[in-house]
Amino acid sequence: MTAPSNAFAQPSISDLATFAKAVDYSLMDRLTPDPDGTSDGNDHNTRQVFSGHYVRVKPTAMGHAEYISHSQALFAQLGIADALVHDNGFKQLFSGDLSQAPTPMVRYGWATGYALSIYGTEYTQQCPFRTGNGYGDGRAMSVFEGVFSGKRYEMQLKGGGPTAYCRGGDGRAVLRSSVREFLAQEYMHALGVPSARSLTLYVSKSETAARPWYSPNSYSANPDIMVDNPVAISTRVASSFLRVGQIELFARRARVNAHDNARLELTAIVAHLIEREYQSEIDPSLAFHQQIIELAKSFRKRLSQLVAHWLRVGFCQGNFNSDNCQAGGLTLDYGPFGFCELFDPDFQPWTGGGQHFAFLNQPAAAEANFHMFWLALRTLLAQDQQAIEQLDEVRSGFKVEMQQQCQSMWAAKLGLSEFPQQLFSQLMPLMTQTKLDYTIFFRELSHIPSDIGSLKKSFYQATSAVLDQQWQHWLDQWLDLLANEKQDLDTIKINMQLTNPKYTWREWLVAPAYEQAKQGDYSLIEELKQVFNDPYSEQEQAIEEKYYRLKPDHFFNAGGISHYSCSS
Repeated sequence: MTAPSNAFAQPSISDLATFAKAVDYSLMDRLTPDPDGTSDGNDHNTRQVFSGHYVRVKPTAMGHAEYISHSQALFAQLGIADALVHDNGFKQLFSGDLSQAPTPMVRYGWATGYALSIYGTEYTQQCPFRTGNGYGDGRAMSVFEGVFSGKRYEMQLKGGGPTAYCRGGDGRAVLRSSVREFLAQEYMHALGVPSARSLTLYVSKSETAARPWYSPNSYSANPDIMVDNPVAISTRVASSFLRVGQIELFARRARVNAHDNARLELTAIVAHLIEREYQSEIDPSLAFHQQIIELAKSFRKRLSQLVAHWLRVGFCQGNFNSDNCQAGGLTLDYGPFGFCELFDPDFQPWTGGGQHFAFLNQPAAAEANFHMFWLALRTLLAQDQQAIEQLDEVRSGFKVEMQQQCQSMWAAKLGLSEFPQQLFSQLMPLMTQTKLDYTIFFRELSHIPSDIGSLKKSFYQATSAVLDQQWQHWLDQWLDLLANEKQDLDTIKINMQLTNPKYTWREWLVAPAYEQAKQGDYSLIEELKQVFNDPYSEQEQAIEEKYYRLKPDHFFNAGGISHYSCSS
């Protein structure tokens, strides 16, 4: 898997007025606003939203916003000059103050509602009204949608203040979680994993928010203190922020005829999803019921490919509910995520996640989300029995699709053209028994060693002679399979190194970045950003010594490092 290219044309957007001209509000123009909402976006109190696709809302500006970082790669992709990030008007806009937004922009954003399903079970109790009508974007609001070089992007503030869906919260994000999400999105993009992107990161120099967290040197399972953390706003960018949970919300309403336009609103948001995310794959001249079937096929493939990517790079979403499942197949919502270091099939960094969202259970979690997506689409097919049968067939094929994508991924990690079932079935228990580092092991394997000596760089503990013999036996079998491949070993080695990253996210190396940022020192954020921007390459010796190493013993089971709450 090669990293995305960063070669783009000379930036053409060097001032805010030019930036604003790219605006094109397809969601607000084509979908329905909440009829009970305000026209100017002064709508910040928790309430039930019974209908409409979005609520107009003004972000709440941070006090004394200070620039931390931006993605030079994304700026280049959008054609934006780097210098614009320091423009006062641009900084105002992306730190939550739309009062000076130039025309044709409007001076409010929008938040959306969605339903919650966990592993295929519908929930409403997380909504303060126990109805599901108060669950949605509590602290995320989109403020811009536009077209750059023929491609549509939506820009969303994370931590922009309360919305109608805030459920009594303050609508803010703290610096800790904002730094993590800012870095993680760009890292995933560099890994070649479909993801929302990071545009900018600003911090308030005067506003803080209290969150539960871990005391220094805590090994507690749950946060044990309240911590005041600087408020920050990160801007995330995606083709859309449409989620399975959104489609599901409108399907729930349509099934019970919650209001006169419930079915029309479901139809409209599904049509908008197709236009926003699947325009190049689904022929608009097809009958709508056929478009729905094609949508299910395309999303099934994208979702399966996405989860296979997650497993390839060691990523664990941690909280893969339907509301955290983007309907175009992107990674979204970097809350309680983590990357597997010590290999464990049940790796789960979030204290509230449970085994069902663990690392190697992510394919099953994805299937549960696809099930809810299928149920929502099924609602639109009414009595069209033939179309229903076609859609049901797509649903029943999910396991096969996921298995194929995952097997293809594992084969690529091992440098093979076909999935080696027997060899793989030996590998997984060996990896678990040995207690090895997931990233370092596969990277060292990419050098195609003839003995297990170099692989021991990934082992967290000494091995017995018996275990060494088992590893050598496995390695010899693997080398025999490689010898039968059509490609030469040098080509296989190159391809493996483009599949298995050298540098991974290690929480114990990232935590100091947000701790230093609290003191106004952003240098480590920039260093991490540079390392993560080139995760497959052999970097300079000092970087390798710092970032390509095993997790120190004292970080195991450490609160905020090996596990953490969802508070952000």
